[in-house]
Amino acid sequence: MSVVISQEDTGPCQKQLVIEVPAPAVDAEHRRVVQELGQQITLPGFRKGKVPKKVVERRFKKDIKDTVVEHLLPRYWRQAQAESGIDPLLPPQVEKVEFEAGEPLRFHATVEVRPEIPLGNIDDLIFPDPEVEPTSEELEEALDDIRRRRSDWVPVERSAAQGDLVNVEISSQSTSGEGGDDESEDEPQTISVEVGDSRVWEELSMAVTGLGAGQKGEFTRRVGGEGEEEGEERRFKLQVVAVKERELPTLDDEFASSVGPFENLEDLQEEIRQQIRQGKESKRSRERENSLMSQLRDLHPFELPERVVEKELEEMLSRHAEHLMGQGVDLDKVDIDWAALMEQARPQAREQVHGRLVLDAVIRAKSIEVTEEEFETALAEIARAQKTSTLAVRQALDQAERLGELKTRLNREKAVKQLLGENDEPASGDHP
Repeated sequence: MSVVISQEDTGPCQKQLVIEVPAPAVDAEHRRVVQELGQQITLPGFRKGKVPKKVVERRFKKDIKDTVVEHLLPRYWRQAQAESGIDPLLPPQVEKVEFEAGEPLRFHATVEVRPEIPLGNIDDLIFPDPEVEPTSEELEEALDDIRRRRSDWVPVERSAAQGDLVNVEISSQSTSGEGGDDESEDEPQTISVEVGDSRVWEELSMAVTGLGAGQKGEFTRRVGGEGEEEGEERRFKLQVVAVKERELPTLDDEFASSVGPFENLEDLQEEIRQQIRQGKESKRSRERENSLMSQLRDLHPFELPERVVEKELEEMLSRHAEHLMGQGVDLDKVDIDWAALMEQARPQAREQVHGRLVLDAVIRAKSIEVTEEEFETALAEIARAQKTSTLAVRQALDQAERLGELKTRLNREKAVKQLLGENDEPASGDHP
């Protein structure tokens, strides 16, 4: 007997089903709920478990009705889903629940469904293919960076120049009025700055450049505001205390052994080459995947299921909130415009939903699916990361009803690799 009374499209990716639970099934569930409740409750004048059925029904009519509905709706929604053959993207929104004693239970379920996506030409896509081999310039720059981090600062008797470390005694005064009259001056403090460093105020770097020990300079800057035209304008006075230059260690075998377990400079250089190559390979992979997803979205325009987009937005903001809390931010004490953040993130959420739906269409069209061996490998990788057993990971995901979610993610990863012409071994990382 069909439980789906009617089915209609209510949007580009939305259907509404009217579902009816047969009266005998409703009556059976009603009796079961009343019986269980009667065994649990205690009422004045009755022993526990001996409250008459009619008393239970009269005293707890609403609770009984709510429990019957709560039990029957998920069960018959699953039956209606199988019967109608729809592919929902989210749990249904249930409305208009009609339930009277002795009558069938009827309810309306609105659900976002997977859109039909006729595939375009996805076999002739072009992807970026940047060079991943390190250049001599990249190797030299990486070695110089290591040398700078292991360098010493030595005093010099000359004027400060780009790259020098300058000890400066500095104080500031606020200015006010058109005449620029000085107000209170703060206490001088001694600081060390590397001339030209991006973390140092440009005005300060310019002011100390060309000055030697004992020489003075000054500059003005707005401080305390978010932009160049905001904040309070202050005049800074400074005196150079000392100038130091960086003394780089000699690039030889001894230096290599001081950096790590390297027998000679060639070993260190080879390790750096590998690190640079790995970084460029990762960047190349991201660029190719981003290009693939962009082309797939451009080839397959369609109206997106808006509830799915909203769900994606909620999850994105939830992850952002978790990240902030992980950084020690008290969300109750900071003023965050969540509505503005949501609108800023909406284009990204739409892209992610769009891309996933197209990938799923590719998976169905090309019958892409991870093997059981590949699935077990992914579970084992998760287990190693969590320092537990594969069985424990499987059981935890099963209890959380997330095994299907993992398999879907792995299928998408496999589809991406096939479309990119790479091996079809599923990766352990997440994919948008």
